[in-house]
Amino acid sequence: MRKIILLICLSVLFSCKSKKNSTTVVKLPEKKSDLVKLEDVEAVKKDRAYDVGKRLLESCNTSKFKNYSSTEATDKVRQNATREKISAICKKINQRNGRFINLNLIDITRNKKTDELIFRYNIGYEKKLYQRELFITVNADNKVSAISTKEVPAKPL
Repeated sequence: MRKIILLICLSVLFSCKSKKNSTTVVKLPEKKSDLVKLEDVEAVKKDRAYDVGKRLLESCNTSKFKNYSSTEATDKVRQNATREKISAICKKINQRNGRFINLNLIDITRNKKTDELIFRYNIGYEKKLYQRELFITVNADNKVSAISTKEVPAKPL
């Protein structure tokens, strides 16, 4: 019986032996994008993003959409921006938000991997219940390569 207790005590003693802690260095992933100052962006790119966004949103008020030219947008954007698709989207947005009033620049982000600029705008509508943002991506060739909009979630009171 004493031998069994002695073996149990020894096994507990050896199992509680301290172990060396290996120090691990955690490398943070590199940011894919960074904010850009308004002054650092070429005027051509700023104007292109604003004009394309404003023209798109004003077409929701007038129901007259002028297709983008090959110098303004990439082929992918031109294929996706058809009158039918835009009128369907505008109908949904106008019912919920009212008529388009203005477009205000919030920030500009540069995608380091693709060297594209992403312009984020706040869209002003008649109804102030829901806020929407417009994202316009301009590539290195000064062409709009993506247009998207999303509703900003309401902040709780």
